[in-house]
Amino acid sequence: MSDRDLNRRTVLGMLAAGPAALSMMTKVCSASKAKENLEMPKVLMPIGDATEVMDTLYPYFRIPEDGFRVVVAGPEARLYHMVLHEVPPNSDVPWDITQERPGYHLKADIAFRDVDPAEYCGMFVSGGRAPEYLRYDKDLLRITRHFFKVGKPVAVVCHGVEIVSAAGVLNGRSMTTVGKCALDCEQGGGKYRYRPVVVDRNLVSARTWHDNTPFLKQFMKMLNDYRSKA
Repeated sequence: MSDRDLNRRTVLGMLAAGPAALSMMTKVCSASKAKENLEMPKVLMPIGDATEVMDTLYPYFRIPEDGFRVVVAGPEARLYHMVLHEVPPNSDVPWDITQERPGYHLKADIAFRDVDPAEYCGMFVSGGRAPEYLRYDKDLLRITRHFFKVGKPVAVVCHGVEIVSAAGVLNGRSMTTVGKCALDCEQGGGKYRYRPVVVDRNLVSARTWHDNTPFLKQFMKMLNDYRSKA
């Protein structure tokens, strides 16, 4: 049964027929929705323990609004602990760096080793402390290099620079990141720019989640342009 068959008369007829028919209608609608999701272009989002909440959840919900499916990947396909990073505004003892507090949890749909990057039209790399250990994952580095080799849109915010730097894809590129990670950009061959958002070819970068609005506006433009040309 196709979606077109589920017109008003059909639905009313199924409701009148009882629970069994209603159950069948629900299954048809669910299958149709699942098929629609599978056909949506995919954007990869690598995460790990201590991934920053605001860096991650804002794009996680924003990207699908334009008809893309976010696929979360991690070292394993399991639940991960996200964190809040913020310099406390009213601390009795001043902080020179962000304080880390527990945040929400997010499940990875797939492990890095099982990702075929050719199936994805873009990648979003968030920050937090997770990149400190994710940058040692050879499969994630393989995945990252693919996006730069073929010129697919890549968004990087805050500590996410540690992953693209480790992948060796920053040579000759300009990008921004949080000030304390400027050295990660430069050691990876990049040119650090202290701006809210920097675009260099297929790479768009931001300093922190405070830049989310202009950052995601630019990334969504890149994704939609790429989709229209694919």
